[in-house]
Formats: sequence, C-alpha cells, structure tokens
Amino acid sequence: MPDYESLWSGLGIDLKPHTELLEALLPLYQEVYLSQKNRPRGMEYFDFVVGEIHGLRVQELNDFRRQGGKVVGTFCIYVPEELVLAAGGVYVGLCAGVEVGTAQVEAVLPRNICPLIKSFMGFKLARLCPYFESCDLLVGETTCDGKKKTFEILADYAPVHVMEVPQKKEAPDQELWLAEIKKLVARLEELTGKKVTYESLRKAIWQLNAKRRALRRLAELRRADPPPISGLDALLIFQIAFYDDVERFTEKVNALCDELEERIHQGVGVVPPGTPRLLVTGTPMAIPNWKLPHLAETSGAVIVAEELCTGYRYFQNLTEEEGGSLEELLVNVARRHLAPHCACFTPNGGRLEDIERLIQEYRVDGVISYILSFCDPYAVEHYQVEKFLKAQGVPVLKAETDYSMQDAGQLKTRIEAFVEMLRQKA
Repeated sequence: MPDYESLWSGLGIDLKPHTELLEALLPLYQEVYLSQKNRPRGMEYFDFVVGEIHGLRVQELNDFRRQGGKVVGTFCIYVPEELVLAAGGVYVGLCAGVEVGTAQVEAVLPRNICPLIKSFMGFKLARLCPYFESCDLLVGETTCDGKKKTFEILADYAPVHVMEVPQKKEAPDQELWLAEIKKLVARLEELTGKKVTYESLRKAIWQLNAKRRALRRLAELRRADPPPISGLDALLIFQIAFYDDVERFTEKVNALCDELEERIHQGVGVVPPGTPRLLVTGTPMAIPNWKLPHLAETSGAVIVAEELCTGYRYFQNLTEEEGGSLEELLVNVARRHLAPHCACFTPNGGRLEDIERLIQEYRVDGVISYILSFCDPYAVEHYQVEKFLKAQGVPVLKAETDYSMQDAGQLKTRIEAFVEMLRQKA
C-alpha cells in the first residue's frame, strides 16, 4: 500500500491506533479470504480494494472534495443513493463490522447496544475511519430505536440528516416516505449547490440500476451446483458495493460474472457437487464482519444466498427508469426504496415470502438466522421466521452473536452439527 499517512493526518485520523487496526486486518483477511481454494481470478480486484481499504478510495474522495464536490455518508439501504448522485455528490456506506473505540462509545452510549451501532460510533469518536472524516453530511434513518437515538448524539460530532422510515407500507406511509425523499433532495441541493434535475436523476437511476443488475447477475450464477464462487467472496463484493466507485465496480462485477459463467460451463466450482447449501437471513454483515460465513464455509457447507441488506435486499429491486417528469422519477425512487423487507416493518410477511423464494430458487438445504446481539427487530422477528421455516420443513439454526471471536468455537461446533444433520437428511 502506498504511503497515505499525510492524507489520514489531514483528515484528523488518530494515526497510531489506526495503523494498529490496519495491521490487524491484513492477517485476518489472509486467514479468511486468501486461504480459500480455487477462487475466481476476478476476485483479484476486490482483494486489491480491501488491500487499499483506507487508501485509494479515500484519496479519490479527498480529490473530489478539493474540486468542490461533496461526500455523503449513509448507514442503510433505505437512503437513496440515486439522490446523492443526482445532486452531484458521492455516497459512501459507513456501517462497520469490528469492535473499535469501545471506551469512547460507552461514555455516550449504553454498554448493551447493537454492535453495529457501537462500531460506527467507535470509528467516529476514536477518529479511526477516513470515510467518516471525508463526509460533508451523514444521512441516518429510523429503522431501529437504537440508531434513531444514536443519530441525535452523532449530530454533536458531524452534520446529520435523519430520514423517517415508516413502519408500514400502506398509502399514508408511502405519502410520508415520499415527503422524506423530497426533504432529502432539498438538503442535498443545499449541500452541493446543485439542483436535482430530471436529467441528472434519470442518469443516476440508470447508473445504480446497472450496478444492481450486475449484482443480480452474480447472485443468480450462485444457483449452480457446484456454485462457482464462495459465499464469503460474494459477501465481500456486496460489502464493497457500498463504497466503491459505481461505474468501476459495475464493470468489475460484470467481468467477474463472465468468468463465473465460463466456470459453470466447465463444471468448475468452489466445493464438490452436493455440498450442503445454506441461506443466511437476518441482520447485515458490514465489513470486516466475516465470522459467521467463514465458520459456515469451513464446516462443510457453502452459502449460496443472503436475505440480508448486505445481500439480496440491496439489489432485489430496480428503480423504474421511465417517468415523464422529475416528480414521477422521485415517486419511482420512493417506491423502490420502501420495497425491501427490513424487520422494522410490521407486518412483515414479505420477508417470509422472500426467504421462501430464495430457498426454492437456490435449492437451499438449511437456513442460518443471523442476529447481532441486542438487535431487537431481528431477534423478535426470528420467532416468525423459525415458525415459517419449520412449517415448510426447512431446517433453521439461530446464530445470535457479536463482533468478537469469543464465541467462535461454540458457534463452529453448532454449525458443524447443523451441517452434519443436513447431510444425513439429504
């Protein structure tokens, strides 16, 4: 990696613990990712992105800001990326998947709160994330009470705009959401000094849809038996999708898919045919949270689909590209971004339908219900998920965990037993 110390210093990063963080990430990545066998060649680009995780992309953002551009940080798939691009900005996802800045976070937040919330606040308060420090505006959303109240505290440290995500999807909720979309447009126009126009929004919709189509293509190729790519590598691509340059990322994903199609044609897979196939559903897995997929795929199984925000929910819906006016395009954006079935919604039968469809399309043998500690929406909704799966005769394993490795041994034992049960059932 080139020397980015002056870049980080200029952003106000606390260099010593930041260096320690990066030094810890490299061996973890080597153990989890580079130890995999028979990986596609196209993963070299995504390995490079991780190798430069706080480098090249941060430099690109810094150069963009020096030219007068604005960078917007987001925490959720309900924040429309199209609007940021249409207003002339660049967006980056800021959710994080590692324990950092614990002392600083616990000075302002409860100790027993969602690890994802503690992580992104830890990065900000401990000044360890150059993406945070590159942002001119942070856009939060009310998908859970923990995040909603945390954004009030975060506003003491950076400019924050919060979108109210309705808890239902009926007509009045759709009207509320469209109003929230328009409020965000006004805030972004104020930030960038540029108007969101019919032309700029339509172009942004097209760019984001192209990215989603590439990710859909990648996901659909995993239906093959044997799958041509591991669940770990697919997850990494989904994670990188939140902060890489849109057009470059789309090109690299499509190039990888070309290779995967050839591997399928040749019968080349990352595991033997007939390997137990898993679906993971639940809370998102922000980079570098690779614990559960690594444990699953070193226990004799392969993950073929994720009903997660870092997975299917992110790319399942496209934004309608046709519209005769800016107002119609905004309605299209609002409709698309209210479609995914987060556990914050009630009732949430659409999520069960998505899980059932993925099980059928990807020939899933068993489901892991992944829940971050203290994530009440997904922890409570697990009851509905488990009841539904049992009625369908689909085995399910509940995995409630955090970002530490303290429970890795116990989790691996449980996953190995689950996979062995799937083998016997087959």
